[in-house]
Amino acid sequence: MTWILFLLLPAACLQAGNSAGSIRVKTFGVNQPARLSGVQGSSIEIPFSFYFPWELAKDPQMRILWRWKVFHGEFIYNSSSGFIHEYFKDRLILNWTQPQTFGVLRILDLKEKDQTVYFCRVYLKTIKRIEAVQSIEGTHLTVIPGEPPWLRL
Repeated sequence: MTWILFLLLPAACLQAGNSAGSIRVKTFGVNQPARLSGVQGSSIEIPFSFYFPWELAKDPQMRILWRWKVFHGEFIYNSSSGFIHEYFKDRLILNWTQPQTFGVLRILDLKEKDQTVYFCRVYLKTIKRIEAVQSIEGTHLTVIPGEPPWLRL
């Protein structure tokens, strides 16, 4: 039995692309910070950028969407429709303009329930089809309790 496992191990490594000299280069993705923290009642900016190898259509129709909590979580923002999740009403601002490949999502008036993970997703029209790219890990936001209003001078 040990011999079978020993013989299968090199094949498994080759299939996974882990052989000596094998280099995996990711050609598309979304960059955003792994962790951020902000004080309750203040605002926070989540910067993002994205990259891709595809040739864009003349009108790439780029769209930026944001999800929260989990990778396949609810959408909280959609740049093309102007959709903002009811929970974030009047508290989200996207600072991004097509064709930029970077921007910032600002969350105003941070609340305790805002402490979760945020994922940026990008759709763009290429000469062949519409492609989607999303951050895998997202940004983990920590909300630090702020001073009660009566303590502020």
